Amino acid sequence: MFDKRFIHHAIDRSAENALDRRRFFAAAGVAGASAGIAALGSSVLTTDRAAATPEEDGAVSDAAILNFALNLEYLEAEFYLRAVFGAGLADSMITGIDPQGPVIGGKKVPFKTAAIRGIATEIANDERAHVAFLRSALGGATVSRPKIDLVSSFTAAARASGVVGPTGTFDPFASEENFLLGAYIFEDVGVTAYKGAAPLITSKTYLSAAAGILAVEAYHAGIIRSKLSDKGLQVPANKISDARDSLDGPTDDDQGVTTRSGAVNLVPTDSNSLAYGRTAERVLNVVFLNPNQIDKGGFFPDGVNGSIVSSGNPGSATGPA
Repeated sequence: MFDKRFIHHAIDRSAENALDRRRFFAAAGVAGASAGIAALGSSVLTTDRAAATPEEDGAVSDAAILNFALNLEYLEAEFYLRAVFGAGLADSMITGIDPQGPVIGGKKVPFKTAAIRGIATEIANDERAHVAFLRSALGGATVSRPKIDLVSSFTAAARASGVVGPTGTFDPFASEENFLLGAYIFEDVGVTAYKGAAPLITSKTYLSAAAGILAVEAYHAGIIRSKLSDKGLQVPANKISDARDSLDGPTDDDQGVTTRSGAVNLVPTDSNSLAYGRTAERVLNVVFLNPNQIDKGGFFPDGVNGSIVSSGNPGSATGPA
């Protein structure tokens, strides 16, 4: 849960400055706002920040949230780019503050159908664009890509969910079907991460950008869920959903691609047909593959970069209050 302690910590850790804010507006295409900020000058921004309370200083906490999102975008981009092209992000797209790490694993998937290959290619290009956009937005405050594991993490997730046996292995790059299941492990998580962060973002420009990314991630998740159903992979997909639910807190709100009665469930929503949200801590529980409060594991063996680094404890809430 983002509380006063988090915001204090985010302020302490953030490297955002006036130049970074101008870069964000430029990346978002808000030329007028960028020019206005430039005209004000850094001295005014510094004065305003010094006078603001932690709760009021949304620009700094917003940057911390976007850096958290960037860690997730690094993961998704590396997965999809390697699956489609056999290579990940360019060196120029992974630098920044905090330790930079390598990517373990990843290779071209032997796609059988042009349709799935086309979907994977489009998603890969989208995720690369998300990384580029967030890096441009954050400027000098950008965190580097942390160490990412695309080998043992998937096997651990598959074992925990029962997709493979306790000694089995799972390679998401081995087949078209495995690729879809691998993508499903974290696609829904991206949607819930942006939904959970939305109430915490105070800048309308930041919020608009995050909403745009959320919409694209939802499209991605929807098409992956649809193709899992088309290929008859409902049973392993539902096991993955149950495993995510076991990691992210006491509530049962992660939904598989079919309901308990067997009906198609391509859009996971609550009773009001609204998407679910997860707190940043609960997102980390899932990508760390651990229900406890830790700071590394799973897809991020050395942890994530930035100021939001710890997962939630078993009793904390799943979604934002």
